[in-house]
Amino acid sequence: QVRLVESGGGLVQAGGSLRLSCAASGRTFDSSAMAWFRQAPGKEREFVAAITWSGGSTYYADSVKGRFVISRDNGKNTVYLLMNSLEPEDTAVYYCAQDRIPFRASALRGRVSDFGSWGQGTQVTVSS
Repeated sequence: QVRLVESGGGLVQAGGSLRLSCAASGRTFDSSAMAWFRQAPGKEREFVAAITWSGGSTYYADSVKGRFVISRDNGKNTVYLLMNSLEPEDTAVYYCAQDRIPFRASALRGRVSDFGSWGQGTQVTVSS
C-alpha cells in the first residue's frame, strides 16, 4: 500500500518561489516514476512534471518549463517540486502521484491514468 503526503504549499506573491515535498511510504518508491499534477478551481487536473525512478530523466509541461524543477531523493522516499517565478496562473491544488507500473519511462508523458497512487494535495496560491 502506497501513501503519499504532500507539504510545502502556501501563499506567495507573484515572482516568488516555493518548494513542494511529497513523502512516500511503501517499498516501490525507488522503482516508480513520480509526477506532480495540479488542479485549479473549475478546471481539470493537469500534468506539471514527472521524473523517472532513478531521477535520470524529467519532463515538464510547457507552461512550467524553465521555472519548475522536479527532483527526488530515493534514500528519503521523497519527491520535490521547486517552483520559481510563480505566476497567479499557477494557483491550484498540487498533487503528487506514483506510477502504477514500475520502471515505466512512458509515465513521463503525464497521463493521469498511468498513476495509481495520489496524495491529498497541497494548496498553492500566488497573489498578483
